[in-house]
Amino acid sequence: MRKSFGQSRSVWMDTAEVPLEPALPERVNADVCIVGAGIAGMSTAYLLAREGKSVVVLDDGPIGGGMTGRTTAHLVNALDDRYFELERLHGEEGARLAAESHTAAINAIEAIVKREAIKCEFERLDGYLFVPPHDSRKILDDELEAVHKAGLTDIEKVERVPWGSYDTGPALRFPRQGQLHPLKYLTGLAKSIKEKGGRIYTQSHATEIEGGKQARVETTGGGVVTAGAVVVATNTPVNDLMAIHTKQAAYQTYVIGARIPLGSVARALYWDTPDPYHYLRVETVGKGANAYDVLIVGGEDHKTGQQDDANKRFAALERWTRHRFSMIEGIEYRWSGEVMEPVDGLAFIGRNPLDAKNVFIATGDSGNGMTHGTIAGILLTDLILDRRNPWESIYDPSRITLKALPEFVKENLNVAVQYTDLIVAGDVESVDEIKPGAGAIISRGLSKVAVYRDPRGEIHERSAVCRHLGCIVNWNSLENTWDCPCHGSRYDALGKVIQGPANSDLAETEPEQSANGKHQSAGR
Repeated sequence: MRKSFGQSRSVWMDTAEVPLEPALPERVNADVCIVGAGIAGMSTAYLLAREGKSVVVLDDGPIGGGMTGRTTAHLVNALDDRYFELERLHGEEGARLAAESHTAAINAIEAIVKREAIKCEFERLDGYLFVPPHDSRKILDDELEAVHKAGLTDIEKVERVPWGSYDTGPALRFPRQGQLHPLKYLTGLAKSIKEKGGRIYTQSHATEIEGGKQARVETTGGGVVTAGAVVVATNTPVNDLMAIHTKQAAYQTYVIGARIPLGSVARALYWDTPDPYHYLRVETVGKGANAYDVLIVGGEDHKTGQQDDANKRFAALERWTRHRFSMIEGIEYRWSGEVMEPVDGLAFIGRNPLDAKNVFIATGDSGNGMTHGTIAGILLTDLILDRRNPWESIYDPSRITLKALPEFVKENLNVAVQYTDLIVAGDVESVDEIKPGAGAIISRGLSKVAVYRDPRGEIHERSAVCRHLGCIVNWNSLENTWDCPCHGSRYDALGKVIQGPANSDLAETEPEQSANGKHQSAGR
């Protein structure tokens, strides 16, 4: 999706150059049109192109400009939604297939990196799951039993995580996990896709997506793609209103990058068990004598659009990290991303419910976006080529997991509560209260208006009603975005949509007279 001016930058954005691609200028035809140039879309495009299919990839921002550029890029079969929980929800066979598919995804990424000679810092390493001080360690024993039943028999319990600075106590060691530089990986995929005849168009927002005998995707600027099949890989689907969005919830997650001496923290992946939990890895920046490590630590999640306290969350992450790593020299990065959490712990990959049979989706990353996105590439390629895949049923977007009903009810009651914002007062009473570079909601009669004052002092106004299902958006002061608290749609400061499920900009408002008599900008 589009990159918004003023948003935070991840370490990946600062250490990779992603080539620009042209906008779609005309009508083109392909076997498959893929909407979204993140990990799921690009993996699918690569694997289809390798099978000899003609593919067109569309994105309204740069390659990896959505959530893939904001991940921490853990490649894991150690899943956020513990295996004992997946076994409860999906049975022993479902947990086994989840383990098998995520393991296969890591192997597939490694094979692609080697085959295409992609320089993306891919490496295999261990992962460690540990509990906070004074918490019960029973969760480790339960998880160890569950992962062994799921077929991951090489996982073992160890005395501690390999940190010299802090004793975590017992932990589970997951061997042969992986990590890479996500934007360098996508850049390599893009090169390989084009070498195989694939076409990639950025700056091309998909305004209409229709399946049928001849699928059709219309874009801004008048370009049109006709295809035999369409894959919507936009983090969350932008081509339906309800089918998936009641079964997953959008969460904002926060990440800091702390500068540490080279080699001072063992290179591995690390996760603890609270809710929200913490996740860590190490990235080396620079070369030779100028090289140093960045300790990447994430966590402190909350529902998208329901809090605006990023500084508080970054401070909590920094306190947690400094308590364990005394060698930190400074915090160099602070960024956030959006995670789609399915109610039953597994992604939704396959045919879009209530749609034509040739429209496919990939969503519900559940904090494991790099592997879920690669699973999407493998599974969707098989479905489009009419090949059987043993993972089809566990990732079926039409599935109903009855044991996840309490989570389904909780998340949808939370959404229902957000509609009360339609009748409550705005954030401020006057635009004069809004500082440069900030935004706020103002009530005008029965209407809610999203007002942004840019750094020059100019006022920009849009309707505050989300274009998806009519919730009132809220200002995100870290990312300078308007975020929907219902289903996670996001818009930049001027109201342009940057994240689904909404697929169009916030509506314009009529110009209003300000206190000094000047008309205010509608924020084009």
